[in-house]
Amino acid sequence: MDTSNRLRQLREENNMTQKEVADKLGITRAAVGLYEQGKRNIDNKTLISLAKIFNVSVDYLLGESSERSPADKIKAALSDDPELLSFWDELKEREDLQLMFKQTRDLDPAAIKQIIEIIKTFEKEEEERYNGR
Repeated sequence: MDTSNRLRQLREENNMTQKEVADKLGITRAAVGLYEQGKRNIDNKTLISLAKIFNVSVDYLLGESSERSPADKIKAALSDDPELLSFWDELKEREDLQLMFKQTRDLDPAAIKQIIEIIKTFEKEEEERYNGR
């Protein structure tokens, strides 16, 4: 799927009009229409802004990945371990770990699982230290 189709799909999934997307980007509705028709290339700054608006990776928006975000890849890697998956659901919102999660995109599922297990171990040790155990 190319960028123009992905953009249209994401906009429709989010029940947004071209005007609403344009307003968020600070561009015209016509420009968004041209992006969706594939008649105008999207510059890098706008690609990054669109990825943020729709909470997807730039790779997904460009059609280079079928995973919408690094979080999807992590969730898939943990799908066979309910305890780690539950832990991941708590972690994924933490700003202090967001950059690390973005860096997992090139890792295999086993490595991702190991990283989450390590984080869980650190979190448990820190909790025990502060709770006086």
